[in-house]
Amino acid sequence: MLTVAGREMGDDEVDGRPVLDEIAREGARRMLVAALETEVAAYLEAHAAERDATGHALVVRNGKGRTRNVTIGSGTIAVNAPRVNDRRVAADGQRCKFTSRILPPYMRRSPKVGEVLPVLYLRGLSTGDFREALAALLGKNASGLSATNIARLTNEWETEYRAFQQRSLADRDYVYVWVDGVHFNIRLDDDHLCTLVMIGVRPDGTKELIAVEDGYRESAESWRTVLRDLKRRGMRAPVVAVGDGALGFWAALRDVWPKTRAQRDWVHKLGNVLDKLPRGLQPRVKAALHEVMYAETREQGRQAITGSPPSTGPSTQRPSRYWSRMPRRCSPSSTSPRNTGSTCERRT
Repeated sequence: MLTVAGREMGDDEVDGRPVLDEIAREGARRMLVAALETEVAAYLEAHAAERDATGHALVVRNGKGRTRNVTIGSGTIAVNAPRVNDRRVAADGQRCKFTSRILPPYMRRSPKVGEVLPVLYLRGLSTGDFREALAALLGKNASGLSATNIARLTNEWETEYRAFQQRSLADRDYVYVWVDGVHFNIRLDDDHLCTLVMIGVRPDGTKELIAVEDGYRESAESWRTVLRDLKRRGMRAPVVAVGDGALGFWAALRDVWPKTRAQRDWVHKLGNVLDKLPRGLQPRVKAALHEVMYAETREQGRQAITGSPPSTGPSTQRPSRYWSRMPRRCSPSSTSPRNTGSTCERRT
């Protein structure tokens, strides 16, 4: 009979760390080691036939590298990556070299951990607090979290953002764009500042982030500055622009791209209607609104809109006014993909 040998029942820590976390770290370490060994074995097998003049293999194992700490989502693990001695010479005279795609040289943290760092920075975590804040999750030996390294990363992010702001847009077209102003819950010198965001969809359905700029509230002048800069960099007028009821963007759109059609986005529209209803009626009204939202053709959408609202009575007078305005603001179009809502007529 098999038995499990271990600590006494109720003891849930190993070396001061919870057993569950330690199991996850050890499992991740073993899987990474196995993947690295498989990668090296495949490389050796692919070049096993290549020999020198004396018949010796040109590609052989070369022991293991120095132990290094790698920070991944389940914590920090110690890894000895296998090495390869590749004595082949390429056509350009350069020595061939094996480079692991799983764990490249000098990698100290996984890309996913790297993606979390700018999010935490934007959330207000100061550069000197990263190591202390993440030590409990990633381990005290987590690499790349010093104040100096975080400051270096912020400089790299700023450089990438400036390049993003200056890139040319003349080589692409956007069928429609989504716009919104994002307000953050952080203390700023001016509480009216927000971030103006635009996302576009290309003719093949690819979504792209077009612009992320600072703005004053969601004013028309702030949006004009954004749209004029996009136009200056070669962006052509999109067919449809989708946004909420903030008037600043629509005024700017009429000035910069007057031929672009406008549509109120469904998220805000549904929220505005449902907010005026008792909670018990909201599921029925939401289902009726979805019939309009997902109509296959403009005519089907109009029929769903012009039909009687899903409920009547004094409590639904205000949402009925929203309902009656939908043909003008959120009229579906048979030319719009089903998962994007619907295309609206020109605003008047």
